[in-house]
Amino acid sequence: MGLSTHVLDTMHGCPAAGMQVELYTLQGEVTTLVKRLALNADGRTPDGPLYGDGELRSGSYRLVFDVASYFKGKGVTLPEPNFLNRVAIDFGVADPRQHYHVPLLVSPWSYSTYRGS
Repeated sequence: MGLSTHVLDTMHGCPAAGMQVELYTLQGEVTTLVKRLALNADGRTPDGPLYGDGELRSGSYRLVFDVASYFKGKGVTLPEPNFLNRVAIDFGVADPRQHYHVPLLVSPWSYSTYRGS
């Protein structure tokens, strides 16, 4: 049923509009970039799921969120080096017939994720 993500900026209490996100497939030591995009005004992918119905395959994936650039763009003064730069979430898809939703709650100093619905 596909793969989606949603990012909420917990510092400002809003969706992380404009945050850059990359999706990779992982096969052993080989990492392949599948998609690079900016989140829409709702903090979601602009054209629907990252993978739509029937496109998702069993395997390992990585989502990478460009957290530091996003917060710098919002005018947040970050130390150098900043505490969080890019947040990478590695996850597995066991049953591609199910929907996989990977939300991220993030501030410049912390993040949380879970398998959403």
